[in-house]
Amino acid sequence: MSSDRFVSPNHVVLISNRKMDKLLDQFIDYLRIERGLASNSVEAYSRDLIQFSIFLKGRKISPLKVSYDQIVQYVSLLGKKLAARSVARNISAIKTFFRFLVAEGKIHDSPARLLETPRTGLRLPGVLTFEEVERLLNQPDMTKPMGKRNRAMLETLYATGLRVSELVNLKISNINLEAGYLRTLGKGSKERVVPMGDKAMDAIKDYISHGRYHFTKGKDSPFLFLTSSCRPMSRQGFWKMIKKYGNKAGIIKEISPHSIRHSFATHLLEAGADLRSVQVMLGHEDISTTQIYTHVSRAQLKKVHGKYHPRP
Repeated sequence: MSSDRFVSPNHVVLISNRKMDKLLDQFIDYLRIERGLASNSVEAYSRDLIQFSIFLKGRKISPLKVSYDQIVQYVSLLGKKLAARSVARNISAIKTFFRFLVAEGKIHDSPARLLETPRTGLRLPGVLTFEEVERLLNQPDMTKPMGKRNRAMLETLYATGLRVSELVNLKISNINLEAGYLRTLGKGSKERVVPMGDKAMDAIKDYISHGRYHFTKGKDSPFLFLTSSCRPMSRQGFWKMIKKYGNKAGIIKEISPHSIRHSFATHLLEAGADLRSVQVMLGHEDISTTQIYTHVSRAQLKKVHGKYHPRP
């Protein structure tokens, strides 16, 4: 049987043979079920490890007996045809795979433990200015139910920094408008509580009272933000909506739901919020993930310094 592996957005179909394929099957199940990774993350791990598997099989090397030097040889081959960022991603997949084998008792020590990740440079997230956010939020037509829904979604996203998947899957029961917070399930099905501001709450109240009925048409749905077919708004649908409003607002830079999440974090830090609080609100497991926003804030400070200091 072939050892090819086909990945779809909703599930991974595994056609396996020999030891490596069996271990990969177990690892992918671990990523999906225990780690709760999104399908695109699982797909990336799977794709990179398939190539590693082909390398091992071609040299008849067992994944349980592969040496550090042999892995370095494979990484060197990758470096000849892939960019540093892609090599770094492959190394991350390999290191995670061998950590899994150690945890499962398959091997005693990871042969990839000492692998070094190539420097890829800091990739700063796209951030909107506060003025650009204001223009974006003012685009929906508040005289129409769809405008009320869209305004509520944009206000909620900027007020809470939710991931787009978390936003579109919000249920009415997740919102506490009296206390001013919402509950959401993030990566790994971990629940967190995020506060909301008055503007977001007012927009949600207006949508629920004067707009949502237009989408339910007498049907029941637990989801907060609905389409005309009484289904939850899709991530793609929301992305298209933001792109449309961004163009109308005259925002030239690339804009996406993630841009709003980045802007939420950056604007909080620039206003003096502490990094730990922003980490909790974003749902980052590791604070180092949140620290990238401090670089964005520093870049803004440097810009201000260069513009206003008498001897820049």
